[in-house]
Amino acid sequence: MTGLRYVYAVCRPFGTPLQSQLTGVGGAPPGLLHHHGLIAVVSQVPEADFGEEALKAHLEDLDWLSATARAHQGVIDALTTVTTPLPLRLGTVFRDCSGVRTMIEAREEDFRRTLDRLEGRVEWGVKLYLEPEPEPEPEPESAPAGPAAEPRPGSGRDYLRRRRTSTHAQEERWQRAEAFARTLHERLSRNSEDSRLHAPQNSALSTVPGRNVLNAAYLVPRAHSEEFVELVDRTKDEAPGIRVELTGPWAAYSFVGEAAP
Repeated sequence: MTGLRYVYAVCRPFGTPLQSQLTGVGGAPPGLLHHHGLIAVVSQVPEADFGEEALKAHLEDLDWLSATARAHQGVIDALTTVTTPLPLRLGTVFRDCSGVRTMIEAREEDFRRTLDRLEGRVEWGVKLYLEPEPEPEPEPESAPAGPAAEPRPGSGRDYLRRRRTSTHAQEERWQRAEAFARTLHERLSRNSEDSRLHAPQNSALSTVPGRNVLNAAYLVPRAHSEEFVELVDRTKDEAPGIRVELTGPWAAYSFVGEAAP
């Protein structure tokens, strides 16, 4: 194998083969590098794209970054169906196989401890969105005002009163959404082995409608995933105006902790 070594994940040996048509970053099929009873899942990538300076430049290219992330995730998803992978960060590259083995030896204790904790477990993501309020229907057009028409007395006060009422209503909706998010997170945490609260998504940068109230991940034994999914599904009609979004099962990215390089 020539070129640099791109490492997707570390895991323990597994018996079920990966999909024969699986390709990774740059279109190369992933291979398995065995060392000290662990496996690094790797593929060959060109130095022209993944050398230090080239990689820095590529990370500023959103199209390249998106394609690379999809290929990386595709390998992790395939691994998740046959074993418990410990995902490494996007763009983890070594000069050769010897560098990968050195990395495994340096982090072997962390890898084994984290794999013990994650064995047989998957990550489920739950997001809550406060749906946008429906746009008010436009008022019917009135007849054009004559030359003697004057503003109605008190119309400015009426406008300010409507603004205050609207602001108050929005604050109440947000408070109800936050209360529901806290309750749901507590409920889901009791039905999972671990949980992580991530920062809400920035509405201005998101293509998803609504304001993100909860962005959380839950570590669930694979054998209990069906019950967890049913629990989330039962909450979807509890709070009108709030959308519950469930994603997964994923490799336990949020629970890798210090084991990731």
